[in-house]
Amino acid sequence: MKQSLQLKLSQHLTLTPQLQQSIRLLQLSTVELNQEMEAFIQSNPLLERADAEWDEEGGGSSAEQPFESRAEASEPAPEPRETEVPAMDEFDESGWWSEGAGRGGRDDEDDEQDARQAVAESPTLRQHLNWQLNLMPLSERDKQIVALLIDALDDDGYLTISPEELLAILPPELEVEEIEVQTAVKHLQNFDPPGVGGRNLSECLALQIECLAPDTPYRTQALQLVRCHLEALASRDYASLKKALKCDDDTLRGVQQLIVRLNPRPGADFAQTDTRYVIPDVVVKKIKGVWTVNLNQDAMPKLRVNKLYADILSRNRDASHSQLSAQLQEAKWLIKNIQQRFDTILRVSQAIVDRQRHFFDHGEVAMRPLVLREIAEAVGLHESTVSRVTTHKYMATPRGVYELKYFFGSHVATETGGACSATAIRALIKQLVGAENPKKPLSDSEITQLLANQGIVVARRTIAKYRESLQIPAVNLRKSL
Repeated sequence: MKQSLQLKLSQHLTLTPQLQQSIRLLQLSTVELNQEMEAFIQSNPLLERADAEWDEEGGGSSAEQPFESRAEASEPAPEPRETEVPAMDEFDESGWWSEGAGRGGRDDEDDEQDARQAVAESPTLRQHLNWQLNLMPLSERDKQIVALLIDALDDDGYLTISPEELLAILPPELEVEEIEVQTAVKHLQNFDPPGVGGRNLSECLALQIECLAPDTPYRTQALQLVRCHLEALASRDYASLKKALKCDDDTLRGVQQLIVRLNPRPGADFAQTDTRYVIPDVVVKKIKGVWTVNLNQDAMPKLRVNKLYADILSRNRDASHSQLSAQLQEAKWLIKNIQQRFDTILRVSQAIVDRQRHFFDHGEVAMRPLVLREIAEAVGLHESTVSRVTTHKYMATPRGVYELKYFFGSHVATETGGACSATAIRALIKQLVGAENPKKPLSDSEITQLLANQGIVVARRTIAKYRESLQIPAVNLRKSL
């Protein structure tokens, strides 16, 4: 077979490293972006965070200056934050805090910080119970059995293991009897918080009622109800409850109010919660009657190229500095891509606000249907890019902090030929339920009819789905005396 050379013309899409980095930065949240920036700064000596001293000096090439969104160039600069800066005479020549400077020096500050952290750390439920156990005048054998029961508690403070199951897992040579385990359960149930050690909701509530003063109003009826008729209370079967307790409406109402004040999860107060904070990317304000979007300066990383290394590379262009030259180019790419990221977020956010201005004026009931394609066409981007921009990006508004995706949603056709967003329908359902008669709450069918009277035709099963998403109980569970 004869060999030959042929020319072939074709088109294909190639993602350059710069484009790949731009796409990756666009889909990161603010917290993830800061983590990514720290990794870049540690791996690239040409990249560093901009500080106030360098900003005052100015100068340098455009790549060396910390970036600022072009859309915000005409906005007034934010007011500087008040920060305590030690006087220059409090530092020695090495740059460390001199001895006795400030409030006792760095060691004292570290001690105060450790003390604040120690105070902030709250004990766990097991630590709290074991502390009480050590104060009890019990034998060492009884304390060990109670300690086993404490380890068997779940996070809500319930005893998830029965005495029989505990006896089955204990070594036979210990010769632990069932009466000892039952006695240990009674000891545990006398600990704080009240209700701990209950084996079910009924026993947990009964333990809390027993801790109340004997002259507490409705104490006897409440104790009888939680022990024998808790399911009837959960289903709002007030007729059978009044018959079982032999009481009138006023008495049953007082019993119900007493039970509602109890804590069904006594151990939840000791749970270690992981608090996560949301940093908004943009801030919405009404300026001269127009809703305007500005970037949140606190969420924007201030980066620049290291001036010292940049000057060295500008004077030496030989091959020995090829690695630094590549890192310089990477730093410039990163600064440009971050600027492009925030510019894109600003454009998309402004387009969303322009279309949802009635929401900012009147609330959720005025939310209009919106899809990604509409925003993509308005800002000249692809739908996938808009999807990345609106994921894990947040907007601070006078009505609260919302994720950008919150403003998108499906729609329902109206009788007039228009459309109503699902968010607006949920808001209407919430308003109708909030204004209903507690003694005769609205059913899903009645809500459907009320919305139909307003020109919004929605199926009953759709109303039920929206009601459940709002965590609104069914009609029989909303009924009250």
